[in-house]
Amino acid sequence: MNVLLKRYKQKYNKVRDDMARWDQCHCRLLSQFGNAVSIIERLPMLMDSKNYGMLKCVDGINDALIGKQMVSLQRIFSSMKETMAEFLDVVLSLGKIVRDSQQQLKSGSLSPSKQQTQLRIGISPSIAMCVDGLKAIYDMHQAEYLLKSSLISAVSWESSSNDIIAIRQLLIDQPNIPKDEVQLIFNIIFPEDVC
Repeated sequence: MNVLLKRYKQKYNKVRDDMARWDQCHCRLLSQFGNAVSIIERLPMLMDSKNYGMLKCVDGINDALIGKQMVSLQRIFSSMKETMAEFLDVVLSLGKIVRDSQQQLKSGSLSPSKQQTQLRIGISPSIAMCVDGLKAIYDMHQAEYLLKSSLISAVSWESSSNDIIAIRQLLIDQPNIPKDEVQLIFNIIFPEDVC
């Protein structure tokens, strides 16, 4: 049983690493989204020729500035897609950890009985608690990835200010990943690691 618990502890350490990667991606996505919003909010002003004052007499200035902004916006959208691919990598990694942990219960020489998976010794978690915790963390991140993916795909240069404000708030909140609930899972599973 102790050998299995050590393996699950290693899995939780990998989950911590994946969650750190997730947080880095989240910060990057918020920055990219902010840059995209700045350009999107600037476009209507750039499209109105009366905002150019004396520069109106320069041939093609309006089109050149809008073109540059659209190129920048396209680069930011491409970067956001790359960041979303990194989010997906984290979700896939978490899914593999869950599948591996469930597979460990079904095969191998250390395969415990159903009753043994429920057994707790002292403050150590049961094997079932370890697996359930991993599954809960995976489910939260998968749901959040799907939400982020749909929000990012909804953003375009034609997005209204109200849509952008709502999308930004949803991106900032990460509503499917309650941080205290994730921390509680870690505290219950391996309380000796709590600082």
